[in-house]
Amino acid sequence: MVGKAIGEILPYALGAAISVVPIIAIILMLVTPKAKTNGTSFAAGFVLGLAVICTVAVALAGGSNYSSSSGPTKTVSIIKLLLGLLLLFAAFRQWRARPKPGEAPKMPKWLESIDQFTPPRSFGIGAALSAINPKNLAMSLAAGLSIAQAGLPTGQEGGTIVIYVLLASATILGPLIVYLAMGQRATEILDGWRTWLADNNATVMSVLLLVFAVVLIGQGISGLSA
Repeated sequence: MVGKAIGEILPYALGAAISVVPIIAIILMLVTPKAKTNGTSFAAGFVLGLAVICTVAVALAGGSNYSSSSGPTKTVSIIKLLLGLLLLFAAFRQWRARPKPGEAPKMPKWLESIDQFTPPRSFGIGAALSAINPKNLAMSLAAGLSIAQAGLPTGQEGGTIVIYVLLASATILGPLIVYLAMGQRATEILDGWRTWLADNNATVMSVLLLVFAVVLIGQGISGLSA
C-alpha cells in the first residue's frame, strides 16, 4: 500500500517541483552577498509550506473519513475535479500572458529587490510560493488526498509526506546544494539555469498546468462515475 501511495503522489511532486519563479528566486538569492543565509531560509520556507499543506490535507481527509480501500470517495473526486478546473484556468491565464516574439519575459517585480532581502523575508516568500501559489497548493492538496485515501498507518503516512516534500522541493534544494558545494564557482551554472527558465517560463508553466488539469479532471470524473 505504501508503494501505491508513493506512485500516486509522484506526479504531484513533479508538478510542484517544476516551479519556475521559486527556482529563479533562489538562484538570484545565491548570487547576492547574503547567499547562504537567504538561500537556506528561502528553501526552508518552501519545504515547510509544502509540508504544512500536504499534512493538513491528509489530516482533514483522514479525519473526515475520506479514505477508502475500495476506491476514491465522491467528496475527494469532487475536490480533485475542482482543483483540475482551477489549474485549467491557471493554464489559460499563463498562456495568455506569455511574451510575444522578441519581447522580454516579465518576472514579478519583487525579484528586482531580492538582493535586499533578509532571512525572515526570504523564509516568508519561500513559504508563500509553496503554500499559497495556486499550482503548488493544488499539487500538495491532491497529494495529501491521495495519501489519506491509501489508508496507511500514521507512521507510513508521515514517511510518504516526507517523500512528497523532498521530491517536490528538489528543484529548490538542488541549486542550494550546488552553491554550498561549489561556492562562487556555481554562479555560471546557476545563471545559465536562470536564463533558460526566464525565457521559457510561460510556455513551461502553461503546458505543465494543462497536463495536471487534465489528470485531476479525469480522476474526478472517473471517481464520480464509479
